[in-house]
Amino acid sequence: MKQHSTGFHPAQFLFRIFQGVLIGLGAVLPGISGGVLSVIFGIYKPIMELISHPFANFKTHVPKLIPVIIGGIIGFLGIANLLAFFLEKYPAPSVCLFIGLITGMLPSLFREAGEQGRTKGSFISLFVCMAVIFLVLNVLNMSSVTIVPNFFWYVFCGFCLALSIIAPGMSFSTLLMPLGLYTPFIDGIGHLDFSILIPGGIGALLTIIALAKAVNALFTHYYSIAFHGIVGIVIAATVMIIPFSSFAVSVQQALINIVCIIVGIVCALLLDKFNSRVDVSAE
Repeated sequence: MKQHSTGFHPAQFLFRIFQGVLIGLGAVLPGISGGVLSVIFGIYKPIMELISHPFANFKTHVPKLIPVIIGGIIGFLGIANLLAFFLEKYPAPSVCLFIGLITGMLPSLFREAGEQGRTKGSFISLFVCMAVIFLVLNVLNMSSVTIVPNFFWYVFCGFCLALSIIAPGMSFSTLLMPLGLYTPFIDGIGHLDFSILIPGGIGALLTIIALAKAVNALFTHYYSIAFHGIVGIVIAATVMIIPFSSFAVSVQQALINIVCIIVGIVCALLLDKFNSRVDVSAE
């Protein structure tokens, strides 16, 4: 039995925590999807296998996901508050950095999508999913409906949060911001407001119970088609969060954005290379 099936090399454990932090950040920051990052980091499949069959996969999957869970909590509740400051003060550079990270991970994501081969259906899935996400996100961006949050709307927020993990590319912030629910929901989580946490948790749990097994079955029986669909979702979701207007503010702002994108790409490529080396050394 390989070592990484029951435990981690110390460097790999720390690396997984770092990945979890990024996933937690991606779950809370506007325009970013924690599900996308979990796919890019190669841990989406075990997460889905665990939440769709928690009892059967508990012993084999939980040990591998513990550092990711730890990092996710840190990113979602802790560091996210710090980065929220930078997102508010320097929104365009912050988003561009994440765009670079996602872009730099796309080659490894495409490799993983082709692990079981590629067919015409795979590429049709990629382009159809890309077009659908472009359409959905454009419609949401053009909407300007604001509602008064209550228990049932926070249940809906929990649904969107779980959906952003189960369906990579669907950032829950993208779904909630047009409705005016994003800020109160995040504030409630950050301040541990149980009047928000309880309905949000109910919505997330119901979503996982209803959809997790179906999505896991899809990947089991139609791996290539499903994974190429995710590649299309990731590409569309990433393009949609590019702050194009900020590039026209000034030459200096445009250069800063470009530098942030490049830094993100370089960091992602280095992380992918490091991850490959650690996985090999842990076998």
